[in-house]
Amino acid sequence: MCSANEPAKQEMLSANVYFPTVIYTIEKPEFLEPVGRIAEEALAEARKKTTLNEIYPVHMTGNLYDKPDIIPFQYYVGQTAANILVDQGYNLNGFETYFSEMWCQEHFKHSGMDQHTHGAGSQIVGFYFLEAPENGSRVVFHDPRAGKPLISWAEQDITKATFASNMINFEAKPGLLIFTNAWLPHSFTRNESDKPMKFIHFNLGLRPMVNAAFNTCIAPAAEIV
Repeated sequence: MCSANEPAKQEMLSANVYFPTVIYTIEKPEFLEPVGRIAEEALAEARKKTTLNEIYPVHMTGNLYDKPDIIPFQYYVGQTAANILVDQGYNLNGFETYFSEMWCQEHFKHSGMDQHTHGAGSQIVGFYFLEAPENGSRVVFHDPRAGKPLISWAEQDITKATFASNMINFEAKPGLLIFTNAWLPHSFTRNESDKPMKFIHFNLGLRPMVNAAFNTCIAPAAEIV
């Protein structure tokens, strides 16, 4: 018997990492004004029609991807999602990304979002943060392997992202754009701020390409590094 604290002969192991989980982030403040304006118009309508729930005090708009002023953002996100899938090794020949959902959520104090995934053909999901108050919600991504959290041992340092981690969280800030695969479970912590938190949540699927010209983005897509 020996422990990790006892001296032992050191040998070099070949570490082979497969089945990775990737979360992509980029800051895009140039979309804050047009997307925020469209989101606020839609939220104004949602506020008239819904009463805040005491347990989940949140307002949510309908789909925004058909709004003319949001097209540059839509094309950027759609093309970047396609680049991500191609970079991951998926064959997109003859296919294009499309938005199955794109809505704005306004979370008030104590509101959050339970852990979930997106199905129904979704391939890429993501968030674009419009307003992120101090002590607001954090977006959390959970280990997608069901068995890992069940037998997971205590971590050395929960403030560090390691192979022992069961979840990873990101601090939201205005202009931050996040992409990941739709199979990755995600949630939001409760908003501790007295100010609301606002973000765009989008889901993209794949469909046969019917018009190659329409698939050309207005703004350059992000390079995957």
